[in-house]
Amino acid sequence: MRRFFENVPIKLWRDYSWQIKNRIKTKEEIERYIKLLPEEVEGIERTKGIYPLAITPHYFSLIDPEDPNDPVRLQCIPRAVEVDEKLQSLGEPDPFREEGSLPGLTHRYEDRVLLNVTTFCAVYCRHCMRKRIFVQGERSRTKEELKAMIDYIRKHEEIRDVLISGGEPLSLSYEKLNYILSELRKIKHVEIVRFGTRLLVLAPQRFFDNTLLDILEKYSPIWINTHFNHPKEITPESQEAVEKLLRRGIPVNNQTVLLKGVNDDPHTMLELFRKLLRIKVKPQYLFHCDPVKGAIHFRTSIDKGIEIMEYLRGRISGMGIPTYAVDLPGGKGKVPLIPNYVLERDGDRFIFRSPFGERVEYEIKDI
Repeated sequence: MRRFFENVPIKLWRDYSWQIKNRIKTKEEIERYIKLLPEEVEGIERTKGIYPLAITPHYFSLIDPEDPNDPVRLQCIPRAVEVDEKLQSLGEPDPFREEGSLPGLTHRYEDRVLLNVTTFCAVYCRHCMRKRIFVQGERSRTKEELKAMIDYIRKHEEIRDVLISGGEPLSLSYEKLNYILSELRKIKHVEIVRFGTRLLVLAPQRFFDNTLLDILEKYSPIWINTHFNHPKEITPESQEAVEKLLRRGIPVNNQTVLLKGVNDDPHTMLELFRKLLRIKVKPQYLFHCDPVKGAIHFRTSIDKGIEIMEYLRGRISGMGIPTYAVDLPGGKGKVPLIPNYVLERDGDRFIFRSPFGERVEYEIKDI
């Protein structure tokens, strides 16, 4: 689908550089295609200089202009609620204490680190957990900053897993990607490298680039963690991009965020996870929306997440059911949440609730 952009030659449409160069960044550009709501006009004006606006033509084309609550629209066009002082005061800019002594590096878990390598994004998602960084403008880490991060990893032999994120890490130049990956592969205790990227959703054309795919394949094992939030986001281009990664031996996992008004509905989630399996993407996490200032209006109750998880069980195979998790404030880590299926227990005798609502007795003896 190329709604609004039918006259763009297919060669340009499939070009990542064209998608980035033609991002929609102003109220006037949006109004060429759709009629903005008053709260969107106000949101665009009031978020200037705080939370930037940019939308790739690919992602913008997924919006239904007749639906004011279109799930893609809600994720990419600002609304005044983003800067509502009373509501957003309930959140923090950095609730997980990612900012440490070394700029761009977070070492929360013993065996893994997060590298924040750029503040650039193809689309500035309105629910982003790192909205605080975008006031810095669009910049990537310098070679000196990257070297400091890599030196830290080299000195800490407990680190096995490196997650490269941002911003959008796969927007980096070939030179910087090669530098980061080649240096990490010289460190014997680093076993896994992951990229946290939403380009499969926002500009999947990035993965039509064989040079990028060559780099990723060269430094295997590489994993991709992506971020589909709604079935509408799974496009033919996204499917093609996933296929290209898989053919290079690069697995793709998905981390959905539970967002009020976007996907807080069991039927929507079931459709999303079924479609992800169809394109060979593993639903890994369903994250409860973080208490981030500027995104508080997207938060649901935890009960809503439990309700969705209960609905999924028995309607999709286990490989299509993600782990529902809450990231605890203060950098205390992720905890999984699951429905309670144990109704009663008496010693080794259990009464379970089945996925279909039946009471089932189960007894096991320690032999």
